[in-house]
This record gives sequence, C-alpha cells and structure tokens, in this order.
Amino acid sequence: MIDLHTHILPGMDDGAPEEGEALSMACLAVEDGISHLVATPHVVEGRFCPTRGGILQAVARLNELLVQYDLSLKVLPGAEYRLEPDLPDRLARGELLALNDGGRYLLVELPAAFVPPYTERVLYELQLRGITPIIAHPERNAAFCRRPALLQALVSRGVLAQVTAGSLTGMFGREAAGKAFYFLERGLAHFVASDAHSSTGRPPVISPALKEVECRLGDEAARWLAENSRRVLEGRGIAVEDVPERRPGRYRGFLQALLGKLGR
Repeated sequence: MIDLHTHILPGMDDGAPEEGEALSMACLAVEDGISHLVATPHVVEGRFCPTRGGILQAVARLNELLVQYDLSLKVLPGAEYRLEPDLPDRLARGELLALNDGGRYLLVELPAAFVPPYTERVLYELQLRGITPIIAHPERNAAFCRRPALLQALVSRGVLAQVTAGSLTGMFGREAAGKAFYFLERGLAHFVASDAHSSTGRPPVISPALKEVECRLGDEAARWLAENSRRVLEGRGIAVEDVPERRPGRYRGFLQALLGKLGR
C-alpha cells in the first residue's frame, strides 16, 4: 500500500518531534503493509516554513535511518501547502515540492472553517502550469461539508481530493465519517491517506479505512483508491470518469429498507 500524506519528518512541523518517533511511525506503517509513504510537512506562512531543499535533505536522512534499522519502507518527498494566493508564483520560482518530486500533483490544504474566495483562481493557475491540485481532507472543511457543490465544482474542473483514513474509521467523529463516505460515493474524493502525525493518536495506518470502504462501497472502489495512489507516485493520470459504481453501504441499505417498511 501507499500513503500519500504523512507528517513523519522529525521536527519539521506538528508531526514527529524527533527521529525516535519517526521510526516508531515507520514501524507502524510497515506493520500495516505500507511500502511507500510520502512525507508531506505543513508549509504555512508564518508558522511552518520548510523549504524544498530542507524537505529533500530530511527525507534522505530518514531513509538512511530506515536502512540502518532494517525497515522495509521507502519515504518519498512532498509537502502539504496551505492554499495561499501566491502559490502559482512560488511554483514558477521552483519553490514548491510536488508529491514524489514528480512535478505533477500538489497537496494543498484549505482552512478548516471556510473556502477562501481566491481558491478557484489559485487552483486554476496551478493547473495552467501543469499541476493537478489534490485537496487534503475536504471532509474536515466546514464549507465543503455544508455545501458539497463547492467541492463538486472544483472536481468538475480537474481538481482531486483525498480523504483521511481516520475519518473513515470514526477518529474525527460521525460527521467527518459521513462526509468522507458521501464524497467517495459521489466521486468527489479520489484517495485515502493517513495524514499521520504520530505513532499513537494519528498513526500511519490505512488498511482499516480501506476495509471500511470495501464493506460499504465494494472491493472495486477500494482497489481504485489504492491504484490512484500508485498512479500519483508514477506520475500517471487519474481517470475521474472511471470511478467505479458504488454499491449502497450496508448501513444505508438497512436504513432504506427500514424506511420502506415503515412507509407501507
């Protein structure tokens, strides 16, 4: 399995504070069956300011440690960028780090409470420069949850989205879980990743979430999500129109059947 979104680089943001914790996170990822994960430290102006070069150096150092401790895991470079109006200009200056340094997919995070008015423009300008934006955890954005049409409009223009594994398993509460599955069912989310920050509260584990997807949406949907993550690492395209048909979840199907009986 591949995990596209982790905060495993030691001391770089609010993720792993030091190398020991990063190694503990790596052990959990290996136990979960993850072979590759992308280190995506926060890049937020005024708070977290890792540079492209600094991230690449930290990834190289962590991979050396993984070899030293005989952990069969490969860490790849990336970043999670807060959506700011100057992102396209920073991209043009060579300052941004796409996932796996592939120059094609960029992980972006919106504020939790709203969708900034410049969102559509910034994402479009990134696309004009050959970048496909991936919106991190839309199920934890209040505006997307209230008005899914906002996310639909972006996806219809080629923007992709990634839900958090913990949302699917209930870590962030019932509402986040419901919205995560809602977005998956409607083809508005295209990846599942851990967004891991530690070895305890938010670990780099995705297999339980994929099992939930299998249970509620079917095996094909889970395979499609896993394949999409591999496509990102390989720099290949994601065919949004090839979203597998989602079968009704067992809980939703049960509710529909119950309502049908009550209506007779």
